[in-house]
Amino acid sequence: MENLDKFFIGGKWVQPHSDRTFAVTNPATEAQIGQIILGDQRDVDAAVAAAVSAFDSYGQTTQAERLELLEALLKETRSRTEDLAQAMRQEMGAPITLAREAQADAGIGHLEAFIETLRGQDARETLANGDVQLREPIGVCGLITPWNWPINQIALKVIPALATGCTCVLKPSEYTPLSAMIYAEIIEAAGFPPGVFNLIYGDGPTVGAALSRHPDIQMMSFTGSLRAGIAITKDAADTVKRVTLELGSKSPNLVFDDCDLETQVTESVQACMVNTGQSCDAPTRLLVQRSCYDRALVIAKAACGAIKVGDPAQEGDHIGPLFDKIQFDRVQSMIQLGLDEGATLLAGGLGRPEGLNVGWFAKPTIFADVRNEMRIAQEEIFGPVLVIIPFEDEADAIAIANDTPYGLAAYVQTGDEARAERVASKLRAGAVHINGAPFRYGSPFGGYKQSGNGREGGLPGLEDYQEIKVLHYPD
Repeated sequence: MENLDKFFIGGKWVQPHSDRTFAVTNPATEAQIGQIILGDQRDVDAAVAAAVSAFDSYGQTTQAERLELLEALLKETRSRTEDLAQAMRQEMGAPITLAREAQADAGIGHLEAFIETLRGQDARETLANGDVQLREPIGVCGLITPWNWPINQIALKVIPALATGCTCVLKPSEYTPLSAMIYAEIIEAAGFPPGVFNLIYGDGPTVGAALSRHPDIQMMSFTGSLRAGIAITKDAADTVKRVTLELGSKSPNLVFDDCDLETQVTESVQACMVNTGQSCDAPTRLLVQRSCYDRALVIAKAACGAIKVGDPAQEGDHIGPLFDKIQFDRVQSMIQLGLDEGATLLAGGLGRPEGLNVGWFAKPTIFADVRNEMRIAQEEIFGPVLVIIPFEDEADAIAIANDTPYGLAAYVQTGDEARAERVASKLRAGAVHINGAPFRYGSPFGGYKQSGNGREGGLPGLEDYQEIKVLHYPD
């Protein structure tokens, strides 16, 4: 914690120029656990200058040299996995089992996948016409990450920047600085040259905007809200920098009557509630075929009732609190909106779960008989709230599923393999999970429509950080 009030710039932990403080709290206890400094324009300028200086040499490193550094990073990440897990338990309320097995594990899983992807990428290739195509690092990258999956998103941005020869400035969410501080210490221990990676804290309107507008940054990568993504894109426009965005969603989950209803509905409810519903690709709209609708409601209610809410410090598969009072209040207002819109409250509801009077704990909640035009079906709630919508047939299900401004993920539950392929081909989403299949490290992740642009992970996740140069030689 000795570095929490400092920024990591040019290979050193330095005192910020700004003196504006921000309290870091534990959402399970509401107690302050630390304090950071929110940076200003001068802090951004210092971090960017360090990255610009480092790019002169790091941008010329070979693939083999960068792979050696990434292997060192992997070793250091493994040694600090428990520290990362405990940090995320404290700063955003992830239950410790989830924090270890998913949140912190992402720092290892994404890194291993990027190492293999980089090994398989040709930096130089001869085209069919005889010209030579080169892949080169785009330059200095500004990276802005959210609070809900802190290390997952840091890994998906920082690692491809380092892997391709870019240098970067990371602005993590000011609400989750502990894990970011540890990740900076991991990079420092791995031996990356000074200035290749820089860390500053700050809010969006100040530091986020300063990064997006900075003339010496060639790329911005952002994960977060649609509102902030639009602001970053506008701020970046004057300098014509590349912008990749991973934004929100209201992911549909299509349940057909030929699936294993008991299993798939139960697992669908559980999947919605993972991380207390604070996942951008959570299957929050459960579309159920009318012929099995009543039975699905019974199963869903039982599954929701079996979900435990409790102390993040305790081992187990329970869910924890929402990350902050801000999100708790929003979730409560959206539950009230569902009641006002006339949806049927199947489980949960307003207020905290019984016995949890301190901390930002919310009840796992399900609304049934929802119409897709309702706000609770169209707006991202980002909490443990599931809406269930009936559909008549395959065409109706696809129409409802696609009737959203988002397109990050979709889910299909069916016993018919041909139907799964047919439906998946018509869903406007960047990923389609069939019969409970999980996301796997090494696959590209991203969405259609207002869920963003670009991809994180896999080969496209490297290519977003690269420019293409073509060498034309005489015949």
